[in-house]
Amino acid sequence: MHIKSAEFVVSNSDVMKCPNSSLPEYAFIGRSNVGKSSLINMLTGRKSLAKTSGKPGKTQLINHFLINKNWHLVDLPGYGYARVSKSSKKTFQKFITQYFSNRTQLVTAFVLVDIRHEPQPIDLDFMQWLGENQIPFSIIFTKADKLKPKAIENHVKAYELILLEFWEEMPNYFITSSPKTIGNKEVLQYIDTLNTNMKL
Repeated sequence: MHIKSAEFVVSNSDVMKCPNSSLPEYAFIGRSNVGKSSLINMLTGRKSLAKTSGKPGKTQLINHFLINKNWHLVDLPGYGYARVSKSSKKTFQKFITQYFSNRTQLVTAFVLVDIRHEPQPIDLDFMQWLGENQIPFSIIFTKADKLKPKAIENHVKAYELILLEFWEEMPNYFITSSPKTIGNKEVLQYIDTLNTNMKL
C-alpha cells in the first residue's frame, strides 16, 4: 500500500463523537512510552502527523486520521505509565474501553510492545482483555533497532511461551523500527489485505 494522503480528522474523548463514517478503522495502542507516535509517522510517511514528545503520555484523546480517503487510523491514549493525574488517567482509560466496546467500524487493533523488555504484565493483561472481549488484534514490536536479531527472536519467543498458555496460537505480530523504517511495508500490506477482503 502506498500512502497518498494522510489527514487529521478529529480529536475527542467521547466515542459518540467519533466520525460518523462506515470506513474501516485500525486502532493503535500501547504503553505510553512505546513509540506509538513515531510508528504512526513512519507508517504514513509524515514526520509530524502524530505528535511526538519526550514526555510519555502525551496522547490523551482519541485521534482519527483519514488515510488515502478510504480508511481511518486511530491513535489511542497509552495505557499504564503516564505523567498525568490519577483522575485524568482514569478518564481516558474509560474512553479507551468505550471505544473498543462501541466502535463497530474497528477492524482490528494493533498493540504496540517495546521489544527491548521482557513480557510486561500490563501488556499481557491488555491483550487478555481484548481476547475476552473478542476484539481482533495484532502485536507490533517496536524499537527493533535497539537489539540484535538473536535478542529480538528470544524476546518474541518469550511472549509466545506466555501467550500460548492462554491462546491456541501466537497472535499475528510485526517487528518494527521507526528510525530504520523496519516493518512499515508489512503492516501496511496487512491493512491493505484486510481492506480488500472486506470488499469481496
